[in-house]
Amino acid sequence: MNKSKRPFTKSKRSFRRRLPPIQSGDRIDYRNMSLISRFISEQGKILSRRVNRVTFKQQRLITIAIKQARILSLLPFLNNQKQFER
Repeated sequence: MNKSKRPFTKSKRSFRRRLPPIQSGDRIDYRNMSLISRFISEQGKILSRRVNRVTFKQQRLITIAIKQARILSLLPFLNNQKQFER
């Protein structure tokens, strides 16, 4: 048996560690629109925690901040504007 071929070895893929979306100095607040808008899809939906790559506590704070911003009319509840391309 040829021992040079090892069938169950992991491939050595190099990957770059993705930076966390929320830095330690960022405050999750309804007034911080530049931060909040990163966690909303183009349709206006709140993105899931797996997509955002945030902790459970951060996701809860983001959700509360988005809902407060929507109530205060800083963010739309829905974004139904379809853009037509020709």
